[in-house]
Amino acid sequence: MHKSAAWPLTWMYCTLVVYASLYPFADWRDQGIAPWAFLAAPMPRYWTGFDVAINIAGYLPLGALLAWLGLRTRHRVPPAWLAVACGTLLSLVLETLQSYLPQRVASREDWLLNTLGTIVGALSALYLARRGGLVRWDGWQRRWLTPQSRGVLVLLLSWPAALLFPSAVPFGLGHVWSGLQELAEATLALGAHWFEGAQLPKWFAAIDTAPLGAGASLACVVTGLLAPCLLGFGVLHRPKHRIWLSLAVVTLGTSASGLSAALSWGPTHMWSWLDGTTTAGLALALALAMALARLRWRWAAVLVCVLLCCHVALLNQAPGSPYFAQTLQSWEQGRFVRFNGLAEWLGWLWPYAAIALALGRIRLASSESKIGL
Repeated sequence: MHKSAAWPLTWMYCTLVVYASLYPFADWRDQGIAPWAFLAAPMPRYWTGFDVAINIAGYLPLGALLAWLGLRTRHRVPPAWLAVACGTLLSLVLETLQSYLPQRVASREDWLLNTLGTIVGALSALYLARRGGLVRWDGWQRRWLTPQSRGVLVLLLSWPAALLFPSAVPFGLGHVWSGLQELAEATLALGAHWFEGAQLPKWFAAIDTAPLGAGASLACVVTGLLAPCLLGFGVLHRPKHRIWLSLAVVTLGTSASGLSAALSWGPTHMWSWLDGTTTAGLALALALAMALARLRWRWAAVLVCVLLCCHVALLNQAPGSPYFAQTLQSWEQGRFVRFNGLAEWLGWLWPYAAIALALGRIRLASSESKIGL
C-alpha cells in the first residue's frame, strides 16, 4: 500500500508557519501586557495589501493539508471542522507568543485573516475531494508510483522551496562550508581563554579561495538538476513517466530560480541569472535525464549519491561574490526576512537528506534481497 504523504507535508508546513511567525526567536521577555490583549486592541491605522495577502495565503495550504489529513485518517470529526479548528488554534497560539517578542506585533487582524485562509484552504480541499480529486490522486499514485514513494515525494516537493534562497551558483544546494567556517571561528573565539593560541587548521581555512570556472559552474548546474530527476526515477514505474518528471523538474527549478531573482532584485531581473553556462547546463541535464530514463532504480539511487557528493564538493569551493552578498543582504533586511533562515536551512540540508534517503533505499533493497535468498 502507498503511504500517504499528508503527515510529513503537514508537519513540514506547520514548521514553516511557526518559523515565519516567531522569527527571529530573540529577546523573549514580558512586555507588561497581557498576551491576549491584542484581541481587544483598536484597528490598525496602516495596512497594506501585502499583509492581507501573505496572512491569507500563508494559511491556505495549511487548511488544505489539514483537511486532506482528516480525509486520509477518517477521523470522527468532520475534516473541515478539524482543519479550521487546528489552523485557528495554531494561529491564536502564535499570535499570543508574539506578545513576548519585541520585534513582532501580535494582531487580531492577522489571526482573523489566518483563520480565513485556513477556511478557504479546507473548503477547497473538500471541494476537490468531492469532485473526485482524492480518488484520481490515488489512481495516479498506483499507476505512476511505487509503494515506497512518500519520502521521495516530500523531498521533490520541497526542492523548489530550497531553490528560493539565493545561491552562489544556479541550482546550487548544500553550500555549508562558509557556515561551518564561521561556526568554527565563533567556537574558537568563545573558548579562546581556555585554549590559548587556538586557530583553524590550515587545510580548513584554505579551501574556499578561488571562484569557480565555467566548467565547474556547468557541472554544478548539471548535477543540481539531474540529482532530483534521478531521485524521482526510483519511485516511477515507466520510462515515459520519468521523462515527464524530468521536464517538470527543469520547469519547476527554472521557475523557482526566476522567482528567487525577482524577489531579490525585482521583476525586471527575473532571468538575469540565466547566462550561457546555465542554459547549457539546463539543456545537458535534461538530455542526460532522458537518456537515463530506462536506468534501474538501484543504479539511479547510486548515481544520486555520486552526483550530489560531486555537487556539494564543487559548490563549497565557490566563494561569495559581491553580488551574492548584496542579494543575501536584501533577503535579510527585506520583507522576506521571516523566511530567510528557513529557506537557507532547506538549501543547506536538501542534498544531504536526499543522499541519506537514497542510501536508505539501497540498504533496504539489499536487506530484502538477502531475506529472499
